[in-house]
Amino acid sequence: MRDKILSLDSARGLRRAAKQKGEQVVFTNGCFDILHAGHVDYLEAASQQGDVLIVGLNSDSSMRRIKGTKRPVVSEEDRAAVLAGLAAVSAVVIFDEDDPLALIKELVPDVLVKGSDWPEDRIIGAAEVKAAGGKVVRIDMTPGRSTTDIIKKVLQSHDTDKDD
Repeated sequence: MRDKILSLDSARGLRRAAKQKGEQVVFTNGCFDILHAGHVDYLEAASQQGDVLIVGLNSDSSMRRIKGTKRPVVSEEDRAAVLAGLAAVSAVVIFDEDDPLALIKELVPDVLVKGSDWPEDRIIGAAEVKAAGGKVVRIDMTPGRSTTDIIKKVLQSHDTDKDD
């Protein structure tokens, strides 16, 4: 499982090998903090868009800049290990930037996947992937499933527990 957690150089090698075999490389990215059924549904749908699914994972420092100082709940090492354990995921690459543009430019995937909650004109890397002959696919999210909702429920239940 942990052999699917790759450096950028190793991910480039995976991309080259896939291209030589005529395989379609799919890329998606995210924080994937507190992995839940919505994430699994999304990643399975993303993997169906091609042959190899590479997941760009925001580092802990990247997440703190994006989501605030109380995140992530789960460390980048653990988030990467859980993602790598999913059959749908071919590889995980941790990135430290606030967005995955540099990683997308390095890997030049055939398919870039994001949730349908993102308008295509706001998907980072969409223009670069399309310019290279690739495509952008937006996948519907599983309703009622989000890490933020899970955290809110946990905090609410702790507040309720204190009242008892």
